Amino acid sequence: QVQLVESGGGVVQAGGALKLSCAASGLTFTLYTTAWFRQAPGKEREFVAAVKWNGLSTYSEDSVSGRFTISKDNAKNTVYLQMNSLKTEDTAVYYCAVKRGLLMPMGGSEYDYWGQGTQVTVSS
Repeated sequence: QVQLVESGGGVVQAGGALKLSCAASGLTFTLYTTAWFRQAPGKEREFVAAVKWNGLSTYSEDSVSGRFTISKDNAKNTVYLQMNSLKTEDTAVYYCAVKRGLLMPMGGSEYDYWGQGTQVTVSS
């Protein structure tokens, strides 16, 4: 079955960096758009960034644009989220999700499979 496993979360000081990984199995990774979402305590889940099946097109939400970079390695069935210049408001559980096809939607309901999430905590 399809499995998405996130890793790389942790505790970091404001201004620091983390790199999240999402390893996929049980699917033909090259057919899927992959996205990162996050959910902070008491808040709704929000879109962070997405990358197309070929890894050549990406889109990031405005609040992380210029700080976060999403990338994809189809040979390793893995998507990454490099997070730099972290802020306390970036604290959340980060989830990866995949959607078959060419689009990069921002709505979570559009995605077919989800990982279990990894906690990112940014301290001041």
